[in-house]
Amino acid sequence: MRRIVFIGSGAIATAIGDVLAAKNKDEIFLLSIEDEVIEMINTRHVNTTYFPKCRLSENLIATNDKRVLLEANVIFLAIPSTAVVDYLKTNKDFINPTALVVNLAKGFGSGEQIIPDTVKTFIFNPFMTLKGPSFAREIINRQDTGLTAATKDESLYKIITDVFDGTMIRTDFTTDVTGVEYASILKNIYAIVIGMVDANFDSANLRSIFITMALNEMRKLMTAFGGEERTMYQYCGFGDFSLTALNDMSRNRTLGLLIGKGFFNTSISDNVVLEGRIAVDVFYKKIVGNQMDLTEYPLMSELYHVFNDKNYPTSNFIKNILKN
Repeated sequence: MRRIVFIGSGAIATAIGDVLAAKNKDEIFLLSIEDEVIEMINTRHVNTTYFPKCRLSENLIATNDKRVLLEANVIFLAIPSTAVVDYLKTNKDFINPTALVVNLAKGFGSGEQIIPDTVKTFIFNPFMTLKGPSFAREIINRQDTGLTAATKDESLYKIITDVFDGTMIRTDFTTDVTGVEYASILKNIYAIVIGMVDANFDSANLRSIFITMALNEMRKLMTAFGGEERTMYQYCGFGDFSLTALNDMSRNRTLGLLIGKGFFNTSISDNVVLEGRIAVDVFYKKIVGNQMDLTEYPLMSELYHVFNDKNYPTSNFIKNILKN
């Protein structure tokens, strides 16, 4: 039996972990720092924080013992992207050096760097990025889900297909790790934009204009920073963007709706990890720092001013973009 460890016990870790545990072919662990969650999962087989009505597989084991990583064959990173780098630096001595490390987190890892570029400087494990349109609620309810697996070593793809064999989770593959990471960050930004559009106008025509503009900006930014254009047409690209931008379960779309309706305030952004909000500033500074033409990125530019200009009239957001 393989040992598969999820670092984290949140929604996505619990959902995918439960799917794999139900196969009863591998040891599945959730490594958590929350004693209450550990007790719930191990004794009552529930995680009421995220899935109060779902009974979890009895083969899903929660623990706070980091030594479980020492004999792990596959390690999924399922904590917020802003916590990944510090966690791995602090606990690198627990990481089995032969384990495949799979990044599920969507967001920048440290400053302006994507997670694979940062962690490869201090851990030397085989590494994979796994992203796609994947609401945890649908995964735990066994809805078909597509994810893009990205790794420079194509032989590693067989490991992940074996892990998900017999489940409703399907994958496509690319060696474009950089593109997949950037796509997973950019879709959060442009989901905010679509949310703002829908908050102000019930117009399919207008929404289509902004979806087209968003996809073009995503494509240009992804390729400008080292990704490949074809990645936009995989699960992690158009698939993840459409899920995040058009579904009200998306936190970043919801943020856009709040802004568009005039209910946004800094406490919302400060108290909730909103990857899109964080990423806007990073990408805007990257565009300016690399002397790229801001007029090529009107959605990104205007959204930056929404978040950073205190007196910005959000009611003018759409007008300002369409007049250019």
